Amino acid sequence: MSIVRKGQAPAKLNRDEFHLVFARDFYDPAYQAVARELAAVEEVAWKNYVDSHKAPATVKAGPGFLDPDYDLSVEWKETHDRLRAAEARQKDPATPSRILLINGAARNDGSCPGEISKTWRLAKLCEATLAAEGVETDLLDLSRIISDYDRHIHPCKACVSTAMPLCHWPCSCYPNHSLNQENDWMNEIYERWVLAHGIIIVTPIYWYQAPSILKLMIDRLVCADGGNPDPTSTHGKDAAQAKALEQDWAYPKHLAGRIYGVVVHGDVAGIESTQRSLSDWLDWMGLVDAGPVARLDRYVGYYESYADSHDALDRDTAFQEEVRNVARAVSAAVAAVRSGKLVQPDRTLANPRPK
Repeated sequence: MSIVRKGQAPAKLNRDEFHLVFARDFYDPAYQAVARELAAVEEVAWKNYVDSHKAPATVKAGPGFLDPDYDLSVEWKETHDRLRAAEARQKDPATPSRILLINGAARNDGSCPGEISKTWRLAKLCEATLAAEGVETDLLDLSRIISDYDRHIHPCKACVSTAMPLCHWPCSCYPNHSLNQENDWMNEIYERWVLAHGIIIVTPIYWYQAPSILKLMIDRLVCADGGNPDPTSTHGKDAAQAKALEQDWAYPKHLAGRIYGVVVHGDVAGIESTQRSLSDWLDWMGLVDAGPVARLDRYVGYYESYADSHDALDRDTAFQEEVRNVARAVSAAVAAVRSGKLVQPDRTLANPRPK
């Protein structure tokens, strides 16, 4: 078995360094009125940091886990239980079809940009189209990261690159209370993906590729593709145990079989490569595309001004109808899968090179 390599991470902050970092959250002079109270909070935060209180509230794993006596994070266990309930609902043929619409643009009118995004408008077109067909929709607006208070999608820590079983489903890296890595949106987002029968991602191009808010979510969904649903099997984040387990790992695809569509738009370059990369990623995770119509990339206001780009979208009624067709295609494919009329041809084939 491969050894666990060490020696990269820096030493912990000393007390003075910790104070400087802690104080940054309270830069506003208004906090001076509660300076003594903040000093007391800082002492608690310092002790939690030194003692590595990643998951200060735990519960015994219980039945269904390899080590039922292992102490799991209460927050992780609650998310795990919600995902199991969501999966049961998603598989219940009596429930209405549900499609998750994802707005991948960072811009909204609640913060610095001062205006809604074209991507939001396109997502709303999909929402209205699906509603007219009687399909339940869930619009996930990732731009809320820029305008909501303390809302985060923390970055993936790449546990999977140490060993796949170290990457837990759902992700157990967050929250990490000792490092102030909290208020992670992904626990809610995982549940919304699991509940969906179909996914439509609508995104603009930022510097030839997907926006950072979308990429944060994509990276954090690595646990859905081969992730370990039982953290007791690695006793938390024990890298050596995870490396040993990977020798016979089955790489379960937790979101496989869901239908997808992709809408990518830009104004200069990058639409084709980004649409392909998003489609390749969804294919890899075992999702099923709703046909060529559902993989759409188009330019809006090609080499025209940013200021007039909404007007360019207003004029491009053909593109608007193509976006509606993405929604219709995904809706039709979801209905066909749920009725048994559409069966994934390669669903029973064994992958000779699983990863």
